[in-house]
Amino acid sequence: MKNQQDPTEQMAVMPDITSKPSGLILCLSGPSGVGKDTVIRELQSLRPNTKHLVSMTTRSPRGQEQQGVDYIFVAKAEFEELIRQDAIIEYDKYLDHYYGTPLHPLLEQIEQGNDVLLDITVAGSLAVKEKFPQALIVFLLPPSIEVLLTRLRCRGTEDEAVIARRIKAAAAEIKQASDFDYIIINDDLERSVEIINSIYVASRAESDYMAADIARIQAEFETY
Repeated sequence: MKNQQDPTEQMAVMPDITSKPSGLILCLSGPSGVGKDTVIRELQSLRPNTKHLVSMTTRSPRGQEQQGVDYIFVAKAEFEELIRQDAIIEYDKYLDHYYGTPLHPLLEQIEQGNDVLLDITVAGSLAVKEKFPQALIVFLLPPSIEVLLTRLRCRGTEDEAVIARRIKAAAAEIKQASDFDYIIINDDLERSVEIINSIYVASRAESDYMAADIARIQAEFETY
């Protein structure tokens, strides 16, 4: 988050979010433990100018997680107040905790022409797609349930009861994978990152995003 600005600032009024942004929005979703954080770290190394906007949550930090770096950690009452102010573009409740995307930082980046990467829930990605039709939504699939279980257990932060709840949630999330623009089986980190980078590159070449260049070149030919 830019300068770790207070997320509640300048967010009380919901601006028009239906117009086409100049920056690309890519939402990455998938079951807990599928490897989203690792993919994002590698993608940022490849695309340092892509802005990873962290989500806001009411859960407590885990391990070495830092405020404003991994998540924006807030109290439940504060999050619910932002919902009432329409200052959260999308939100979901998962395992009794809120997760959501603050509106103002997202708009600020895309209006500046910056590409944005969001790591959000399945419901969150679909909500962003509804409000920003040009947004790209990518679903990251685990190679198998065994691999996902191993990754969750290797965290060492949750007991088997919580892991069982996550697997149940994963089953429900995977049923919605076909609603996404792209699906990647995350069995090869380098390949997963290359695919997402290719999505960014190809999307930047779509006619909608090339409109200004098309107009400029057309004008040159018309005045030749």
